[in-house]
Amino acid sequence: MEKGSWIWMDGGFVAWDEAKVHVLTHTLHYGMGVFEGIRCYSTEGGGSAIFRLDEHNRRLFDSARILGLKIPFPEEEIAEACVEAVRRNGFAECYLRPLVFLGDGEMGLAADNRVRVAVAVWPWGAYLGEDGAKRGITVKTSSFSRLHSNTLMSKAKSVGNYVNSILASHEARSAGYEEALLLDTEGFVAEGGGENIFVMRDGIVKTPGTHSILPGITRATVVSLLVDMGIEVREERVTRDEIYVADEAFFTGTAAEIAPIRELDNRTIGTGEPGELTREIQARYLDLVHGRNEARLSWLTPV
Repeated sequence: MEKGSWIWMDGGFVAWDEAKVHVLTHTLHYGMGVFEGIRCYSTEGGGSAIFRLDEHNRRLFDSARILGLKIPFPEEEIAEACVEAVRRNGFAECYLRPLVFLGDGEMGLAADNRVRVAVAVWPWGAYLGEDGAKRGITVKTSSFSRLHSNTLMSKAKSVGNYVNSILASHEARSAGYEEALLLDTEGFVAEGGGENIFVMRDGIVKTPGTHSILPGITRATVVSLLVDMGIEVREERVTRDEIYVADEAFFTGTAAEIAPIRELDNRTIGTGEPGELTREIQARYLDLVHGRNEARLSWLTPV
């Protein structure tokens, strides 16, 4: 990865290579922390803007509240830290990673250590590859199920929850696929390793309901785009075999953006190429993030 110059930590900026923590940092051992993934894009009129910063920041604080972590800074200060981190590092486009974690001090599950916060930014291309965004990706249904909401708090974007996603993604990639598809504990489609999923057949789009997923901000954005296009969107349970016979399917996420799925479990989806709707959503999404949609400029925070 390309390094930045500065990272915001606990209220101020430190040099990238000086942003260090102790090896006994509590979250490193037990996974008790929350984070966000946000993108900043160059805009049509010049300059750069962070896409849906307020929504991401709100989810960060919601995730912390779900886990019982009290962030020692107000939302406004974290939002400003994100903007200033992009500005100081001088990136026209980049990925932002706010992280809330428990520092060192005590060990053990009941430790009450200081809550610390960092915001790092760096350039990061398409998460599933530029070629994947153009041609579509291959996906394998994972042997690992998406976390049940009564096992871990599935609506929190928490550090420890992502062990589930890492296991699924490594399994898929070691088998020669580019991403995993996780089912929920009842066998219905949940989401990808780090993405939400949409499926289209006969002009109707389905996406799994929020009972078994992390409700993504890119997911919500795509739902709004589909509604604007007059396309029916159903948030309901989806079965794996519905995807096998779908006309089109695609993943959404801040890192992945809009990633067409061309194959699931060795079954070709549609024609095996990104479909017309997927291409249209990709184009409209890029218009949004680059400031070419006048109706949605409020979703952009200028840097």
